[in-house]
Amino acid sequence: MMLVDDSAIIRGLITKMISPDPGIEVVASVGDGAQAVKRLARSKIDVIVLDIEMPVMDGLTALPKLIELDPNVKIIMASTLTERNASVSLKALNAGAADYVPKPTSTGKIAAADDFRRELVEKIKTLGIAARRDAGRPVPSATAKQGDKTATAPSSLYSGPVILRKATNVLPPKILAIGSSTGGPQALLALFAKLKPILGIPVVITQHMPPTFTRILAEHITKASEWTCTEAQEGDVLEPNHAYMAPGDFHMEIQGTPQEAKIHVHQDPPENFCRPAVDPMFRSVTKVYGGNVLGIILTGMGQDGLKGAKVVTDAGGTLFAQDEKTSVIWGMPGAVATAGLCSAVSPLEQLGPRIMDFMGKAGR
Repeated sequence: MMLVDDSAIIRGLITKMISPDPGIEVVASVGDGAQAVKRLARSKIDVIVLDIEMPVMDGLTALPKLIELDPNVKIIMASTLTERNASVSLKALNAGAADYVPKPTSTGKIAAADDFRRELVEKIKTLGIAARRDAGRPVPSATAKQGDKTATAPSSLYSGPVILRKATNVLPPKILAIGSSTGGPQALLALFAKLKPILGIPVVITQHMPPTFTRILAEHITKASEWTCTEAQEGDVLEPNHAYMAPGDFHMEIQGTPQEAKIHVHQDPPENFCRPAVDPMFRSVTKVYGGNVLGIILTGMGQDGLKGAKVVTDAGGTLFAQDEKTSVIWGMPGAVATAGLCSAVSPLEQLGPRIMDFMGKAGR
């Protein structure tokens, strides 16, 4: 992998954090986008962690040049939690970046942030395997000894067969609940472009993102589709044909009755290392709507949503998932697809029409 940041201190600290993992090798560390482009032209690199704000050539300018040099390279944008950088990060995702990571605001926080290290290591390893697969190059085995350490493949990868669930007595959905993570912003924009706001039911979304990012993503969905999507707030009453995005660093749950369902946001401990997490959202919509739930799992690392999806299907609800080919990472959708919880596993471009078709049939 290659680190690109104008701060040598930040590059050194991140290298120190991730180097102990035997599944990661930092082969280059450079201070701006122009140097990154030159280095990629000479070397085969699977993953690049790319800062946004740098002299000479910033991250957004370097991004298309890097992808042009190697269409299979996976780029993680590194961004501070400012409104401007959140907006730039989302533009970068739409321009081909695979993921992003929020940089702590001080070097002291970087050195102490176990969560930051865990998240970054998982993303680098998972995206590195995806890059090798896309390029047709050998993928490391699940375990590989290096000295006295053992590298393990990320738990967010699934390769088992898809097991479709045969639904009987299908109930008409009264709410659409969507969960996503890595690759999710791009997938959500593509989904809502094909999903028309004539469903007559509310939509709730949990996307693994930090504060500020979720509000801006909701605004992007509103601008890029026919939907009104807003960041959820405590006490919001769910309205049909309106989409609600879980706010960064808050779980989102639904309370009340199907006739008057309200949003409750809270900061209970993370689930699956995530806050917001998909599992509590799925559990809560099932409590309110019973089996009248249609759940969607889009691209993402890990298996957040798996336990909640079982609650949905056990109650008689229906679950769809994005397929492996169109997922940036087939972790979350792979978990539910191989567990036999999905009634459909579809390419991203077909999910919107499939949802519309299912709503029409289930509503009869």
